[in-house]
Amino acid sequence: MPRRHPIPRTWLMTDERLGGALFDAIGRLPRGSGIVFRHYATPPAARRALFARVAAMARRRGHLVLRAGPDRLGREDGVHNARRGGRHRIVTRAAHDRREAIAAIRAGADALFVSPIFATRSHPGARALGRARFGLVVRGLKIPVVAMGGVDAVRAVTLARFGIHGWAAIDAWAVPRRDQKRKAVPI
Repeated sequence: MPRRHPIPRTWLMTDERLGGALFDAIGRLPRGSGIVFRHYATPPAARRALFARVAAMARRRGHLVLRAGPDRLGREDGVHNARRGGRHRIVTRAAHDRREAIAAIRAGADALFVSPIFATRSHPGARALGRARFGLVVRGLKIPVVAMGGVDAVRAVTLARFGIHGWAAIDAWAVPRRDQKRKAVPI
C-alpha cells in the first residue's frame, strides 16, 4: 500500500518526566520532525490543555503531532498505538519483536517504532534488543522503521545499515549533546 504522506525522520516522545524541559525539547527538534504526545498520567483536562500548547508550538515549527492513547485531544495529525479512524494523516505503532512488527503492518500502520534498542531511562530494567536482534526484527519490512530506546543522533548513524527511516527519543532532545542539532538527521 503506498504511503499517503511523509513520515518525519526525527521524533520526540513526550511524557511527564520532561516537565518544564518539554518546550525546550520541542525547540531543539529540526524543522519537520514528529512529536508523539503521550502524557498518560496527566489528568484529562490538563492533558488536553498541554496538548493544545504543544500542538501550537509544533505547528509554528513545521512539526507533526501524533496522539498516543484513545482520547481525542484536538487537531492531531495522527495517532500512535490507536485505531486509524477520522482524518488522521499518520498511524504509527510500537513493536518490540518481529511478531508485533508484522501485526502492526497488517493493522495498517504507516510507520513502526521499534524499541528498546539500547538501555533507556524510560523503561528501566527492560531487556534491550541490541543491534543484532534489532536487525532481525526489521529485516525485510516494507514500512518506515523508526529506531527508539536509548537512541540519539550518533547511535542512529550506527543503525543506518539496517535501513532505518529515522529515530525517536526523549532524553536525547531534553538533554542534547553539543553536536545534536548538527547531526539531527543522520540518515
